[in-house]
Amino acid sequence: MELDAMDPLDAVGDRVLRAALSYVLAQARPVTADELAASQGTHRNVARSRLERLAEAGLVIRGYERRSGRAGPGAGRPAKTYAVAPQLRAIEFPRRHYDKLLALVFDSLPNESRRERLRALGLAFADELLRTVRPRPAKTLAAAAERLCAGVRQLGFHAAVAEVGDDVAVIETATCPLRPLVRQHAGVAEMDRGMWIGLAARALEGVETERLECDTDSCHGDGSCRVTLSVMRRCQLTKSEMSSAWKAVPGAGFATYSRRSRVDPGDLIV
Repeated sequence: MELDAMDPLDAVGDRVLRAALSYVLAQARPVTADELAASQGTHRNVARSRLERLAEAGLVIRGYERRSGRAGPGAGRPAKTYAVAPQLRAIEFPRRHYDKLLALVFDSLPNESRRERLRALGLAFADELLRTVRPRPAKTLAAAAERLCAGVRQLGFHAAVAEVGDDVAVIETATCPLRPLVRQHAGVAEMDRGMWIGLAARALEGVETERLECDTDSCHGDGSCRVTLSVMRRCQLTKSEMSSAWKAVPGAGFATYSRRSRVDPGDLIV
């Protein structure tokens, strides 16, 4: 029997479907009906029906993958999975038009300090989000990225580590907290970047926000956001090396000695 199409608002308004969606949002990878059934203590057919209704509402995306790790003949049939669908606009009733309000706030900011103020607002918003979720700071970027994503999922938003290296981590998020606003007004992207930098700084031990860079350009597309976080390395320079750096870039000071480096006075070797 064909399922009737379901509106996203109807789905999140249904207590049972909302619980199923919350489970999917809280997982780093797509889920199966068996996994949902085990978490909710129900039959797999009931769990599959709930996931199908969420798919009909456009809140999750169906897929298939092999969970056994094997391939080729004898590997078995791939499992049907359900992943969080990218949330491009807010689900609300009635429409609050917060995007219009934010556009007015954006336009009211002075041009010369707009970027800095938006970044500061994003950092402050990260602090607000983390009032109820306090990730334990990690010493490596890989561990910090995992803890950051776990904290975001605790808040009800999807996030998972896609790639990670020594200095760069890429986080994939289908339901970035500020994405609906960013898509309506591209100018507030700096606030979004500030939020992710603030979240990352709280998850990474000994790294202040000034040493973090963030790129969220993909959030303007239709797929999941890819948030690229980079940690700028500190340089250790002697007095003579610092003097040479200043001569090479007159008047530039610490911040522009290197495109990917920051120099702090406490890092100098005297």
